[in-house]
This record gives sequence, C-alpha cells and structure tokens, in this order.
Amino acid sequence: MSPPKLLDPLMLAAALAVFLLVGWPMLGFAVAAAAWLAQRAARGLVARRAAAELAAGNRQKAMGMTAASTLGRVWLMTLSVLLVGLLANREDGLAAALMLTAFFTVSLAAAGIAHLLGSEGEGAGQPNGAPAS
Repeated sequence: MSPPKLLDPLMLAAALAVFLLVGWPMLGFAVAAAAWLAQRAARGLVARRAAAELAAGNRQKAMGMTAASTLGRVWLMTLSVLLVGLLANREDGLAAALMLTAFFTVSLAAAGIAHLLGSEGEGAGQPNGAPAS
C-alpha cells in the first residue's frame, strides 16, 4: 500500500521552503528531489508490473521484481547523495541526505497509516491481504 498521491508534491514544496528559509544548498535539494521522484516513478512502474504478474499467478516473479526494485531504489538514493557530496560539495550531499531521510521517514509512516486504515481497499481486513470477493 502506498501513501496518498498528494504527499510527494506537498513534501517537495515544504522541503523547498525549508531550503530557501534556512539557506541550504539548492543543488542538494535538486539532487534529492530528482532521486526521490525517480525512485517513486520506478516504484509505481514495478508495482503495476508486479500486480500483473500476480494476476497471472507468477508470485515468485512478482516478489523478485519487488525485492529488486526496493534494493535498486535504495541504491539510487544513496548513490545520488554520495555523488553530489563528492562531486560538488559536502554540504550539498548533507542537505540531500537530510532531505531524503525526512522524505523516506514521512513516506514510510504514511504508507503504514494508509495500510492500517485500509484507505486503498487493497485487501484491508482480509486474511493474508486477499482481496474481498
């Protein structure tokens, strides 16, 4: 289950305001925002493909795609922070790392709350996440 769709634009707007008010490096913001949006797009693409595989009865392939995507998205964000810190300035890398940490924390909390509340109806209240018939 994913967090609400409007959460990402709201987090980006809030982060931009914080970066501008505090005077943090805008390169760090830009790199973190690009990495975050890229990993979210990848997550959506893989989620659709995994759902198609599950519908076709290929549970192992769907789980493999989900696991590989999760690891790949973590590496994408980590390498983005590392590269901006090494190639530009350490402060840019720190700003990007702080922003991505905050984004990940908020997104994880929102996904947990959405799952608990069953806001998307994806098997909420059903054993083993099975959809209602």
